[in-house]
Amino acid sequence: MPSSDAPTAQVGGCDDLTRFGFANAGPQPRALKCSLSEVLMKRYSILAMATALLLSSTALGQDPADPLSSLPVAKDYVQHRASSYDRSGGNADARQIATGETLTLLDQAGPGLISHVWVTIASDDPNHLKALVLRMYWDGEPTPSVEAPIGDFFGLGLGEYFLYQSTPLMVGSDKALNSFFPMPFEKHARITVTNQGSEKTDAFYYNIDFRTYSKPLPADTLNFHAQYRQAAPNQGWTNQWQSNGDAIVDLRKNLNGDGNYVWMEATGRGHFVGVTMSVLQNQDGWWGEGDDMFFVDGENTPSINGTGSEDYFLGAWDFGKQAFSYGPFGAPVKGEEWAGSRSSVYRFHLDSPITFTRSLRATIEHGHANVRSDNFFSVAYWYQTEPHLAFPPLPPLEQRIPRLHSVGGPGNAGK
Repeated sequence: MPSSDAPTAQVGGCDDLTRFGFANAGPQPRALKCSLSEVLMKRYSILAMATALLLSSTALGQDPADPLSSLPVAKDYVQHRASSYDRSGGNADARQIATGETLTLLDQAGPGLISHVWVTIASDDPNHLKALVLRMYWDGEPTPSVEAPIGDFFGLGLGEYFLYQSTPLMVGSDKALNSFFPMPFEKHARITVTNQGSEKTDAFYYNIDFRTYSKPLPADTLNFHAQYRQAAPNQGWTNQWQSNGDAIVDLRKNLNGDGNYVWMEATGRGHFVGVTMSVLQNQDGWWGEGDDMFFVDGENTPSINGTGSEDYFLGAWDFGKQAFSYGPFGAPVKGEEWAGSRSSVYRFHLDSPITFTRSLRATIEHGHANVRSDNFFSVAYWYQTEPHLAFPPLPPLEQRIPRLHSVGGPGNAGK
């Protein structure tokens, strides 16, 4: 089990990040300067500080990293908020979203940077976390750089609310969805939510905090991306097994990731910063014997290869007996090891994002050598140059709703 002590960030190097609101933890040599891309590519470890102060949403709303030390330094941006407030001055501060309707949350000229997104929803639709689709477009692009069911984007991949606290994403009481991912835009930013459900959304509240700048962003600034994927179910190569230790399972080889679950694929230059994933088991036993594999710049075999799913998500031994959430990693929902169990996990590479110069394919096995047929729902997060590779089509709502599937194997009879 992970230590209960909060991790300590190791910081050094380029230090005066004040233009974009980022600041280092120690004394700042004022002569040193950083571009925003250096902040995003080299200094993202700052966000891994998991002290109680940094992890509080109040502090983070002030600044994405080390909020106190940067407060005395003058800022050269103008702060704004796009929100659902009542334009008449009354107290009707929410928006309704009819079936099939798209609500625009932000439509803003740049240059700028979104520092915080907050949403809360009141809806009689039990599937609204899967039915409402969040999209973000940067600089006039025709296809979104962010596309995901709104619950999945905030780590709620099973369509149900739970509280947890990571560094970039948090869910507060009650049903308060928060993102602190920095999202720069040079020319324009547009954020929308579309109701693909069969029921009206009664009340959609939002606050989007963003900054505008009088000067262009550095030329090497990268854009934020988030992509939803699912396998419902994964296609295990056999169901003729009883336990993960069976020879037919244990001796199977997988060196090149054939059949792996894919978190994301990208072309261009950028870096991968993390993933949230939820699992609904169709079969008994431990779902997490699968290894993570990252294929960088067209590799046929992965240059980054893990040792098991719970190891990648920085837990150990099937995540033990209890749920947990820390700044860069967690398993805030920890199911038992039988068919029908539910788990939700996350990992953010805040200490060292996984870089790529031409392409990246981020994957994980579903069981050792892809033997299992459980349901995976995930959102991967990364920064890259535009244009981005086309996203896979979003599955229809009915397919996004978690349910058990008849796949055979242990514990699946009659499912």
